[in-house]
Amino acid sequence: MHAIRKDSVSLIAVAEHEEGQRLDNYLIKILKGVPKSHIHRIIRAGEVRLNKKRCKPDNRIQAGDTVRIPPIRIAEKQRPSENQAAPAREFDIVYEDDALLVINKPSGVAVHGGSGVSFGVIEQIRRARPEARYLELVHRLDKDTSGLLMIAKKRSALVKLHEAIRNDHPKKIYLALGVGRLPNDRFHVKLPLFKYTGAQGEKMVRVSEDGQSAHTIFRVLNRFSDGLLHQVGLSDLTFVEATLKTGRTHQIRVHLQSQDCPIAGDERYGDYQANKRLQKLGLKRMFLHASELHLAHPLTGEKLILKAPLPQELAQFVLMLENQEKAV
Repeated sequence: MHAIRKDSVSLIAVAEHEEGQRLDNYLIKILKGVPKSHIHRIIRAGEVRLNKKRCKPDNRIQAGDTVRIPPIRIAEKQRPSENQAAPAREFDIVYEDDALLVINKPSGVAVHGGSGVSFGVIEQIRRARPEARYLELVHRLDKDTSGLLMIAKKRSALVKLHEAIRNDHPKKIYLALGVGRLPNDRFHVKLPLFKYTGAQGEKMVRVSEDGQSAHTIFRVLNRFSDGLLHQVGLSDLTFVEATLKTGRTHQIRVHLQSQDCPIAGDERYGDYQANKRLQKLGLKRMFLHASELHLAHPLTGEKLILKAPLPQELAQFVLMLENQEKAV
């Protein structure tokens, strides 16, 4: 944390992990609570100096630069996500070096605080690692989705990974259980997705020509249709592998819904009655898991293939279905 004085000038040295940012974005981060308009005003007025020289909002800062900040009062009021201190927590680590951390996120945990959630994975990891100078989410997973989540430990790594994501890399593979029957063993879904706000203010997505292009490849791993399902009023379940060719919000969930095979346990896009029946069989969560990441290391270029096995509760559910199929 940078100590900013309210009654005298502050001189801040730019750290290695902070370099490459625009000056205005850097100041917005370290002067929390100060309006962007005020930050731009003090830069334009020459009150902010970069290495003793006048500067512009879009100047890029480098490690070792000295930023002069005039006396400034930082709001004491905390953001909602900071009102309740996040408990320190480490998660299962799949890969870690000095630039990148990849964890296996459990279901039911948000990736960050906000929208009624006091804290998430990133706040908990930061609390558990107070010595860490830089920890930022590379991408997001839905709260109820488990699996591989990337966190950058250097800004240079974050920039490279965001560039890769914009080019639809890395390769992301998910495992899902759909309620219904998918006729083909392997198929592509290329339906554009449009984001909108639902009746309760929730983030929603639907197939629409006005949306962003989206492409998912599905491969059927197993089909289930047996007496156990019939006993609770279900006919078919399909276990699939989904490979993302683009990374849109709720992409797999909405693409499967478009095939009349919504994800089991999905409260937003799923079948309410089917989900209630699946609960009787022991499925208490959405069956969607980020199982594989294939990527080039953001700094070294080394090819990484990272895997997270199905969580125990999902693996046991599939095993139960497989055993019922054999018994029939």
